[in-house]
Amino acid sequence: MSETNIPTIEPRRTTGRDDLVRTISESGGVAVKAIIASELVSDALSLRPFAPTAGNALGRALMGAVLIAVGSAADDAEPADIESVQLQFRGNGPLGSLTAIADSTARVRGTVDHPELELRHDDGSPNIAGAIGLGPLNVVRHRPRWRSPYTGTVPLVSGEVAGDLTLYLTESEQTPSAMGLGVSFGPQMGDVGACGFLVQALPDANDDELAQVEENVSGMTSLAALLEHPLDADAIIDRLLQGLGSRDRHSMTPHFHCPCTRDRALRTLGLLEGDELREMIDTGQSQEIVCEFCGRAYQIESTEMASLSGRG
Repeated sequence: MSETNIPTIEPRRTTGRDDLVRTISESGGVAVKAIIASELVSDALSLRPFAPTAGNALGRALMGAVLIAVGSAADDAEPADIESVQLQFRGNGPLGSLTAIADSTARVRGTVDHPELELRHDDGSPNIAGAIGLGPLNVVRHRPRWRSPYTGTVPLVSGEVAGDLTLYLTESEQTPSAMGLGVSFGPQMGDVGACGFLVQALPDANDDELAQVEENVSGMTSLAALLEHPLDADAIIDRLLQGLGSRDRHSMTPHFHCPCTRDRALRTLGLLEGDELREMIDTGQSQEIVCEFCGRAYQIESTEMASLSGRG
């Protein structure tokens, strides 16, 4: 394991335009979503230096959050009905906390405690499970109209992100599911490839249909191998629904989005103890607030802090 000499990252997309496609099987028993998120992951990793293992873990979490969030609200939902989904991987591994927040419009952001972490298996592949470790996975769903968020918690059993999210969906939301997530990098992380899928059984699913989709999932080429060649989300769905057909397909573009603003940064200072905040104001100190999701820095002057203490 190494936590030094992290390269400056200038990733670029290599697998075609980002897309998220969702549909259901022709008989209506299976729901499928597929995502190409190379540019999304590239954008997220370009905001600050990441080691490959940490970047791989974050990329998986970003895609997993989007796959769960999209489709949870109607396509024409009002702003008050747009649902957000927050994934919190609280493992005891050296990566620390891993968080991703997405909404039903396919906007997503995420962060890790230690983006500099590099941990690999003996064969050189990223050791995501070892980096995340064991602990709880918390999933928080919320819509503005709801009186309170819904929170589900399951133990981290694989640490590979997709397997843990599959467990959450199957046990906490009572929806039999299968998820796959893959991220790959070229030399010096100069090329980024990212794709994934989510398959879920619907109430009308029959045994034959479930058997066929299980066979299709089991026979899927590894996502890492798929990323070696240009592909699109429709091609992934074709493989997953082979022999089952599909109804209309709906497409949208997932993208990294951080809603931080200077005003939000200022409000975080309101969480300081009153005496500490007053001392900063009286001594004319400024304070830099750095967004944990996008790395944007806000320099807050003491004159701005006065509004928080009622002096403004």
